[in-house]
Amino acid sequence: MVLSKTASESDVSVHSTFASRYVRTSLPRYKMPENSIPKEAAFQIINDELMLDGNPRLNLASFVTTWMEPECDKLMMDSINKNYVDMDEYPVTTELQNRCVNMIAHLFNAPLEDGETAVGVGTVGSSEAIMLAGLAFKRKWQNKMKAQGKPYDRPNIVTGANVQVCWEKFARYFEVELKEVKLSDGYYVMDPEKAVEMVDENTICVAAILGSTLNGEFEDVKKLNDLLIEKNKETGRDTPIHVDAASGGFIAPFLYPELEWDFRLPLVKSINVSGHKYGLVYAGIGWAIWRNKEDLPDELIFHINYLGADQPTFTLNFSKGSSQVIAQYYQLIRLGYEGYKNVMENCQENARVLREGLEKTGRFDIVSKEIGVPLVAFSLKDNSKHSEFEISETLRRFGWIVPAYTMPANAQHITVLRVVIREDFSRTLAERLIMDIGKVLHELDTLPARVNAKLVVAEEKAVANGSGSVHHKTEMELQVEATAAWKKFVADKKQKKSGVC
Repeated sequence: MVLSKTASESDVSVHSTFASRYVRTSLPRYKMPENSIPKEAAFQIINDELMLDGNPRLNLASFVTTWMEPECDKLMMDSINKNYVDMDEYPVTTELQNRCVNMIAHLFNAPLEDGETAVGVGTVGSSEAIMLAGLAFKRKWQNKMKAQGKPYDRPNIVTGANVQVCWEKFARYFEVELKEVKLSDGYYVMDPEKAVEMVDENTICVAAILGSTLNGEFEDVKKLNDLLIEKNKETGRDTPIHVDAASGGFIAPFLYPELEWDFRLPLVKSINVSGHKYGLVYAGIGWAIWRNKEDLPDELIFHINYLGADQPTFTLNFSKGSSQVIAQYYQLIRLGYEGYKNVMENCQENARVLREGLEKTGRFDIVSKEIGVPLVAFSLKDNSKHSEFEISETLRRFGWIVPAYTMPANAQHITVLRVVIREDFSRTLAERLIMDIGKVLHELDTLPARVNAKLVVAEEKAVANGSGSVHHKTEMELQVEATAAWKKFVADKKQKKSGVC
């Protein structure tokens, strides 16, 4: 006798995920569910929702690496379960981190003797690296002021108003005043002369940016160093410099080797760089490098032994993955100086292609500089009809994520679009982006005509129905109404997207 049974709802072995009950119910959003679900269903449902994210490689807002070689991907996956902080258990991973620190320190021309070990640490990004460097400057300044019997409760840092938000975080979290040099039209980085004028005895350091987030421009660290040396001589102080090379640290040594911005300058005491930007590693790795041991106070270094051996540690967090450290070492030995130089030259050339394509439209002013991070920052010559925000919004329909933003204080009336050229942004994509920007401009140019036509028809209907009077609007009035209609359309669309699910 043949026995058979009907599969119940709980018997998922005979169902595909899309034939199961798990796709008929909403995913939990606030509370953990009471019951388990099959791994296949969990994977499929989450994967489907993630399809609505943007394409990382078309995210031209980000400096962060979005492509690595499959061999490196495998190394990262093989080490994803290693806790980087457990140095006794994973000594080889620790050694790879130390090799990276030494390679980067030599790249930045640290004054090291043969066989001397560099001073530095791997971090989760430049934000943590900046926090650590800032704490070192603050502690050294406090120790000096205590020794001199002076107040040490009002430290400050001098920066440009173009600094990344992590500097504002450091200032707020660790109670340091941030003295910002304001920007001006056509000059969107810190003015060294104005910066040195703001230095006083409570200044723990001056922070210079090698690759401004706003337009990719390198600040003049050499001029800042020379001016600060003179001021230090006049005042008897020893105010140092930190270089935030988050974006430019892996660019300048290969494209502009003669540019003096690093430890070749005597007042540069520490440098941070993002491995996950032009260090060509996925997000989650940065580096803080000090000139020598004297620039990192010993009291900031902790020693722990509960993981098996005495281990020095200077980080803001504790546990973290090893994958990014291993990936950084892979890139350093895989590419070498030659490979990094080739990648950066390709990025620079593709930025040139994009810049020239935008200039040919005759519609944009280029805000970025040719020397700096390979990006193109540009603004409309005439934004009376359409804004940079409208261009950014419309480009999303083509898959591109191109940010639009206003400049900081004293230049906030300037709105800019920015395209970051990364390793995986090819010439073909650059040419395609130029074409799509042309399409967007054409669409926005024709939009007012369509809106105007609707406004005229509506007015004629009102007159015909006796509910309106004849009033022939001027071209300017029609243009204002058309622009208002478009801005309302964009605003409504953004509001719908920002709803909480």
